[in-house]
Amino acid sequence: MAISLLKDPDARNDPPRPLLEHLLALRDMLVFGAVAWAICAIVAGCCTPWILEWLKSPAGESEELLQGLDLTTGVSTIISIAGWGGTALAFPFIMYAILRFVFPALTNREKVILMSILVVGSGFFLVGLGVAYAKTLPMVVRAFRAINEWCGIPSTIIRLEGYISIVLKTIIAFGLVFQLPLIIFVLGWFGLVTSKGLREKRRIAIVMSFVLSMFLTPPDPMSQIFMAVPLCLLYELSVWMVWLKEKGTFGK
Repeated sequence: MAISLLKDPDARNDPPRPLLEHLLALRDMLVFGAVAWAICAIVAGCCTPWILEWLKSPAGESEELLQGLDLTTGVSTIISIAGWGGTALAFPFIMYAILRFVFPALTNREKVILMSILVVGSGFFLVGLGVAYAKTLPMVVRAFRAINEWCGIPSTIIRLEGYISIVLKTIIAFGLVFQLPLIIFVLGWFGLVTSKGLREKRRIAIVMSFVLSMFLTPPDPMSQIFMAVPLCLLYELSVWMVWLKEKGTFGK
């Protein structure tokens, strides 16, 4: 498919259509996306016991301390997992609906660029999720327990709702933050930023990375450092990607 698109990169395959047809296509896209999300949310909600075990794994030895302290803990957990899990599962279907709507209006060159951005962005999101799940969350749990012990507060019970909230927010935050190189590269592609300008603002970017980490992670130094350091490295990667684009490595 990619080879056929590159044969005539400026070709379009969408003849002019009346406004009503575009509105109907937009309606179909929204309905398809909403139905896909609802189905995926139901599936995720039904799989709550297995997803919950996966989310509890980063707690390590503290997992046995996780308990639901309210009668509605099960319901609130199902709703949280259905909402976040349904969104994650429905993402490919939602993107398919969006692409089906916008692709006819794009040139072949633009289709290749858009598909490449989606693939790379998904890869960065998964990397961010993996870093959060395997490295950051276990340290967050240990850090919070260490702070409690230092304060003389015994951690004999960990509220399940609070733990799930921290896990989901941390995973999503890392996944979104790891989109930074892609966002900056797209801005560089359209000439809104330059590699020289990015290098000149490196110190500001480092400070902003730590400030952003303070808001996106739980209030402990280790989790903030574990987000801020990758942010700084991703910023450097962004500088090089924009520089390569300026040199024509990625094409014009």
